[in-house]
Amino acid sequence: MTQTTPSQIKIVARNRRARYEYEILETYQAGLVLLGSEIKSIRDHRVSLGDGFVNERNDELWLLNVHIALYEQARQYGHSDPLRPRKLLLHKREIARIIQRIRERGMTVIPTLMYLQRSRAKVEIAVSRGKRRYDKRQAIAERESRRQLQRALKGGQRGSFTSLE
Repeated sequence: MTQTTPSQIKIVARNRRARYEYEILETYQAGLVLLGSEIKSIRDHRVSLGDGFVNERNDELWLLNVHIALYEQARQYGHSDPLRPRKLLLHKREIARIIQRIRERGMTVIPTLMYLQRSRAKVEIAVSRGKRRYDKRQAIAERESRRQLQRALKGGQRGSFTSLE
């Protein structure tokens, strides 16, 4: 398997709320079964992962509720439903493991990132558990304390430079 450099990966969309709403336990890279007009919309960055999730059907994984906008130039030949279910492409062992995790109480699988790798659309999915309200408050408090610390350090450096002049 060849290693990919960051220059070969072009990020198309991120699910920014995922890390706030969910505790991410495992991530997987999956391919997507797409129509021609969908890949064109993805290349135009016209994708929203916000409400997306992964579900199981007949021992396969499907990406649901991900909005890929209609491609204007395709007209009647393009995809007609921007929210249509899309099949995920993974190895059998990975699918079996993810399905096992989905069946556990409180576990869900969400898309966190969509990107292009060697002109193929890929989606990063994460096995996750929903955070409770107090977990979110704790994360916000930690983030605020880190920001205040950074501001204090930055302010202290600025003060020392002005005193040298």
